[in-house]
Amino acid sequence: MQDSLAAERPVAPVLSRSFPPISRHMLALYCGASGDHNPIHVDLDFARSAGFPDVFAHGMLVMAYLGLMLEEAGPAEGILEFSTRFVAITQLGAAITCEAYIRDMTHDRILLDLTAADECGDVKLQGRAVLNRQIWETRFGQA
Repeated sequence: MQDSLAAERPVAPVLSRSFPPISRHMLALYCGASGDHNPIHVDLDFARSAGFPDVFAHGMLVMAYLGLMLEEAGPAEGILEFSTRFVAITQLGAAITCEAYIRDMTHDRILLDLTAADECGDVKLQGRAVLNRQIWETRFGQA
């Protein structure tokens, strides 16, 4: 089934940020930083007993990657809303690329469609961000 938003998107994203492959070390660091110590993310035996071939990334880690892409691109005070929907499990070793596409603009807002996908193009998260146009419009050239 084709993504209904994909047909409306421009060919190139207005923001893009790639991250290195997710390692066991990264998952352990995220556990400590987030306080999310669910063993499904760090304990191989536990993950296998639950029917998974290996541990997998926290969905919120991948959401943080989307947030980091936005924060690095412009001032955080210009991000008015940020939300995501988890689409698929992110496997250990996945190299995530986050992208943002302009969905709509009003006189004071820029609405972005967001995706986080692995190196195979499998989307892991979809989301939206609403930006203050006055603060962000110079980041996108002709916005």
